[in-house]
Amino acid sequence: MTSLKKFLPCLGFLILSNLGFSAQRMNVLFIAVDDLRPELNCYGNKEIHSPHIDALAARGTLFERTYCQVAVCGASRASLMTGLRPQTTRCWNYKTPMREKNPDALSLPQHFKAQGYHALSIGKIYHAHNDDFPQGWSEKPLRGLGQQYASPAGIAAHKKATRIQKETGVRSNGPSIENGGDMSDDIYNDGGVAKAAVERLQKLAKDEKPFFLAVGFSKPHLPFNAPAKYWDLYDREKIKVPSRDKVINGLPYDRSTWGELKNYSDISKDIKVLDDAKTRELIHGYRASVSYMDAQVGRVIKALDETGLGKNTIIILWGDHGYYLGDYGEWCKHTTYEVAAQVPLIIASPQLKGGQRTKALTELVDLFPTICDVSGNPTPKKLHGLSLKPLLKDPTTEWRAGAFSQYFKNKKGAGKVLGTSLRTHRFRYTEWRKKDHTGKLEDITLIDFQGNPHENVAANPAHKDTLKKLAELVKKSGTGITP
Repeated sequence: MTSLKKFLPCLGFLILSNLGFSAQRMNVLFIAVDDLRPELNCYGNKEIHSPHIDALAARGTLFERTYCQVAVCGASRASLMTGLRPQTTRCWNYKTPMREKNPDALSLPQHFKAQGYHALSIGKIYHAHNDDFPQGWSEKPLRGLGQQYASPAGIAAHKKATRIQKETGVRSNGPSIENGGDMSDDIYNDGGVAKAAVERLQKLAKDEKPFFLAVGFSKPHLPFNAPAKYWDLYDREKIKVPSRDKVINGLPYDRSTWGELKNYSDISKDIKVLDDAKTRELIHGYRASVSYMDAQVGRVIKALDETGLGKNTIIILWGDHGYYLGDYGEWCKHTTYEVAAQVPLIIASPQLKGGQRTKALTELVDLFPTICDVSGNPTPKKLHGLSLKPLLKDPTTEWRAGAFSQYFKNKKGAGKVLGTSLRTHRFRYTEWRKKDHTGKLEDITLIDFQGNPHENVAANPAHKDTLKKLAELVKKSGTGITP
């Protein structure tokens, strides 16, 4: 397989050094968010109430075009936390623990721990509860800090679903949404995570040792549960239902099965189309969950500033993958396409100018080297991403020509095929190759965002040269399955 290093000059990276950053090692506040679309107020969606993340964007750099490596939480996080692409981590789904496949990998927190940092994990950072302990963390990770459901009906339904799952072995959960009513934020898990993070920051302020504090929020992941005050921020009747007619024609496999959503008790496992009422209800719940999570982010950052730690702390907020909310009639994630692959990313440092935005094509695999670079720590060799430090200094810096996402699908008669998808400024090019020793090319898709974004135009002769160029970039990247 072609070395990834050979890919870099092909995509036109401009690597800069000596950008004037302080040599002082900085603390790191590493905020992970599950299933968060890059649709916040600061990203241009004025319907979303996200004042605290908006404030973070105002003090940092907002990345408009960042993509995950795999649109499922476990695999995406395994890649990000090791700085390695999924074909190296061999983590492709939500449930494979990173350490199971990579016992000797150097993880991001493990590296900071080795540099003398106190590395802490609160909430969901990896998918598996204790993944990367004791290698990566100075203390056992804190998880399960609040309830999933808060209402009597929700709790009863969840208990029933849990019992059914134990009896049948089939995944089952309570209802897909819950308006928690007039309740404390701390009853749900994300409130408990924020509370624990605030308490820890207050202790860390008294310690001279630098810290790497990872805080993982589970909302807006299903179930879409939040206290009533966050539901009240939105008028359900004004929520627009996405068009089900604007599907992408000619995609051979890149559709979601909704499997995750169908695990919830109020969603039929046989349903193929959600009606407008249920669609609005779910979108309403998702938005309420986003605003609830945003408030918890605000609590943590407020504590960081009140303790004085904000003066020497880099803040990184990222989403692990996108999420379909009825887009093209789809739900959940699990594709290589734009809605599932694109994520929010904001990086703020007291040493850098705030209120910046960049349209550069970036990837979550870039975070490991970036955090090392900006915090004043050495960067391990053999990482697959690049430091985004030049973009933090100058958001208009010439950058890479494309960003990769990958996902496995099943093709009738061929078995598993790997979609390796390259997003450029204009196109999304995806190769589907058979998962065997041949790596046989089964299909190609090409989406032209300046032409017709709802059509696979790979068969159009006008794009013959484009296909050749993009195929060569994929080949040189080392990301695809090759014979």
